[in-house]
Amino acid sequence: MAEFNSVHSVTEMPEGDDAKRTCHHRMFLEPQEKKRSMKALVVKQAKKTCSCTPAKVKDYVFSFFPVLQWLPKYKLREYLLGDIMSGVIVGVLLVPQSIAYSLLAGQEPIYGLYTSFFASIIYFIFGTSRHISVGIFGVICLMMGQVVDREIQRAGYDLESAAVGVLTDTAVYVNTTIPPVNRTSQQLLCDKSCYAITVGATMTFIAGVYQVAMGFFQVGFVSVYLSDSLLSGFVTGASFTILTSQAKYLLGLDIPRSSGVGSLIGTWINIFRNIHKTNFCDLITSFLCFLVLIPTKELNEHFKSRLKAPIPVELVVIVAATLASHFGKLRETYGSSIAGHIPTGFLPPRPPDWNLIPNVALDAIPIAIIGFAITVSLSEMFAKKHGYSVKANQEMYAIGFCNIIPSFFHCFTTSAALAKTLVKESTGCRTQMSGVVTSLVILLVLLVIAPLFYSLQKCVLAVITIVNLRGALRKFKDLPKMWHLSRVDTVIWLVTMAASALISTEIGLLVGVCFSMLCVIFRTQRPEAPLLGWVAESETYESLSAYKNLQTKPGIVVFRFEAPLYYINKECFKSTLYKQTGVNPVWVKAANKKAAKRVLREKEVDSGGNQTSVSMDFVTEPLGFHTIVIDCCAVQFLDTAGIRTLKEVCKDYREIDVQVLLAQCNPSVRSSLIRGEFFKEGEDHLLFHSVHQAVDFALGAQGHSGASASK
Repeated sequence: MAEFNSVHSVTEMPEGDDAKRTCHHRMFLEPQEKKRSMKALVVKQAKKTCSCTPAKVKDYVFSFFPVLQWLPKYKLREYLLGDIMSGVIVGVLLVPQSIAYSLLAGQEPIYGLYTSFFASIIYFIFGTSRHISVGIFGVICLMMGQVVDREIQRAGYDLESAAVGVLTDTAVYVNTTIPPVNRTSQQLLCDKSCYAITVGATMTFIAGVYQVAMGFFQVGFVSVYLSDSLLSGFVTGASFTILTSQAKYLLGLDIPRSSGVGSLIGTWINIFRNIHKTNFCDLITSFLCFLVLIPTKELNEHFKSRLKAPIPVELVVIVAATLASHFGKLRETYGSSIAGHIPTGFLPPRPPDWNLIPNVALDAIPIAIIGFAITVSLSEMFAKKHGYSVKANQEMYAIGFCNIIPSFFHCFTTSAALAKTLVKESTGCRTQMSGVVTSLVILLVLLVIAPLFYSLQKCVLAVITIVNLRGALRKFKDLPKMWHLSRVDTVIWLVTMAASALISTEIGLLVGVCFSMLCVIFRTQRPEAPLLGWVAESETYESLSAYKNLQTKPGIVVFRFEAPLYYINKECFKSTLYKQTGVNPVWVKAANKKAAKRVLREKEVDSGGNQTSVSMDFVTEPLGFHTIVIDCCAVQFLDTAGIRTLKEVCKDYREIDVQVLLAQCNPSVRSSLIRGEFFKEGEDHLLFHSVHQAVDFALGAQGHSGASASK
């Protein structure tokens, strides 16, 4: 069995006129036994997975349906009041937001209510977080609305039409797999709103399938690539697009939604081209709603510690605006755009349109990733805050089923939402039971109240959507602090935000992921690589460029490379080492060879001249050091290019009589060096467990060789 030796032998170190013998103790490290072969591990895992016992089935069922675990332990007296209060408040806030965000997703208001209802019920069954609120999320609604508009245009529906489709029984039941050829007969079968929810439900189904697949294959690590700065920049950039898409409702303009690359700029161009068509009734209504909503929201946030529940100002504004629109006959008198008929009850379930799957399968990928990344991050954040644990893979199952099952009931994509989650937590939520209470509030609206919103102006819904973007847009205030903490994270935030706003949301997310990965690569491509000095009266070595009053040992250079050594930064490693030591061994060898040839030629002409002695002095010019100690404590791994680079460096320096020692290599690096045959036979003792050991060894070896030479 192989052994790792860490030094060493008995050497002689001269100090002043005296000489003392220093013993470097040999350290033996016995490696652990190698792991089993891959085949054995696969067989073991297969047996474990395929075995079936009653206890295992029970554990599987209870883990897949967490409600079976916590509901029997529900403390009625302790939990019920807080759950009811938080559920009612979130439900009251969710009703106007569900109606408002339906416009953002390109859907009728009723479908937003369906989505919030089913999401709350299903997460109650499958979710492990006690506090997050699952429902409609603005960014995902925006991404869905862009795809819906694109598919409606492909199908031949008139995007310029501002007429709101009235749902009929026929429109619900008929499959719309074939784009309309005869518009008159096709509208009798399925109108624009019917086709829009067909597209939305199909994409929701596919996104849910992706999320469940991620949970099944345990690929939750994908969310690791979505850093906090990236997600924050993406949400802020998407918020600009959301604001832009809602601006036309504030002005009462009848213009199509721009989609694709540069949709934000295109939308504003259309708005300014049609600004003369502004509906002043909608504009005044929007202004009045802003005057009420923004100050009240600010008061809610400022006094949230004193208020038992936030003021449901959105619901108040919707009720007041609906009454004003109805009795003032704003649609008939001023041509204001209204929500229109919102039916009561539920529509019969209908499967997604399988023929649409090829059209939307690719678009569903970023929606699925964003949905589960936000849900998992929020659930883990609140679980840590309140001292319980959540299962990331189960959360992916939960959010996946919150999309798959509702897609059969005319719903669109959902995820956790931070704003409603904060409200839910602050109003006394204790368990997932509050989600059931929220769904009951929405059910009441669906069965009784929904038709009363017929006269509600769309501009009011747009105002509600825009006001809820304040949190994302306020991130600009945090930029100075973010810049102070991490300039790289700030640049990632800015790039992702700009790409998401100016290009498109999907491309912006991709740009953000690629740019953040490039930042990681650049950090390892050009890492810090300082020379180290000795801290007096200790065994510690630190950067000479970072600290004062550090000492250096004569003839020894200590160099630290603060990154993995692999193919990307191997040239940087060599060039930095040569620059820091001031000696490029390749150049020194070349100069020595050139000088030696010149000496040989001069000897042939005239041996013993002055020029010959000068040339010989040049050949044997001292370098100023005899040993380089490379501190490998920050080198996490080596690849084949890294091993080859270390071999080249050691060989080149050895040829100019400079010894290279490695210190503080982790087990992975040691193993790579041994597998890569870095050491010649008997040389593995040149691995040191500390820089101090390596320096002592070098001093001792040099002293011993010096003493031998003097003898």
